[in-house]
Amino acid sequence: MKSKEKPTNLDGTSERLHVRIAHSGFTSRRKAEELIKEGRVTVNGELVMEMGFMVSDSDRVYVDGRPIKSQRLCTVLLNKPIGYITTMSDPYGRRTIVNLLPDIGVVLKPVGRLDQDTEGLLLLTSDGELAHRLAHPSFEIEKEYEAIVEGIPSEATLDKLRRGVYIEGGKTKPAKVSVIHAEPSTQTTSLRFVIHEGRKRQIRLMVEAVGHPILKLRRVRIAHLRVKGMKPGECKILGQEDLFKLRELVGLGETPVISDSSRSHS
Repeated sequence: MKSKEKPTNLDGTSERLHVRIAHSGFTSRRKAEELIKEGRVTVNGELVMEMGFMVSDSDRVYVDGRPIKSQRLCTVLLNKPIGYITTMSDPYGRRTIVNLLPDIGVVLKPVGRLDQDTEGLLLLTSDGELAHRLAHPSFEIEKEYEAIVEGIPSEATLDKLRRGVYIEGGKTKPAKVSVIHAEPSTQTTSLRFVIHEGRKRQIRLMVEAVGHPILKLRRVRIAHLRVKGMKPGECKILGQEDLFKLRELVGLGETPVISDSSRSHS
């Protein structure tokens, strides 16, 4: 099957095959390239194994016999309340973030997770490549947390957290850790953490490792995006400016969004 010529128009009606697969939310561009090389992708019923193959909106793309549908790209912020789990469904009937998301006609997938007892900022997108890059540690996307812990950590303990501690899966990478407020009357401390990693229950495990268990945990920032001003359960669609900044951080260009940032849901 011969490759179609690269289009000269810039209206978005044609794109590379691996980009189409990623834009569907199926997987990242890199993984889509692997699927093509492995002979698992067909276009209009014909096997395609060459990189750079161009497809239009009317082309029928299948991966492992499953249709890949184009969808508009959309990225949203959610202020996740405590008591919700970061999954799209749950066999045990627990409340999931799906109950908080607006019906906007695209499939949104969370970038990373917040556990059931953690609140705050959660990013969701229908863009598979964006999700992959934001979650990849090589791009060092900052995530900021505010935590209330038991006890008052010493400066030596704080330095240990900053340098890295051993938790499940190995030693954590250097982190920014500072004291917001220490309360001797209740023997509790508010701490601010800024990390680049996204390991499961990382902040909780870090402070437990140094003897100061978490009482409350909230994520307040991802990159330049902040939870400030958002009510618990509120969902906000990113506008062009915020989305472009986010994509720039991970080496992607500008892309249209489904709506403007004035649209929010709670």
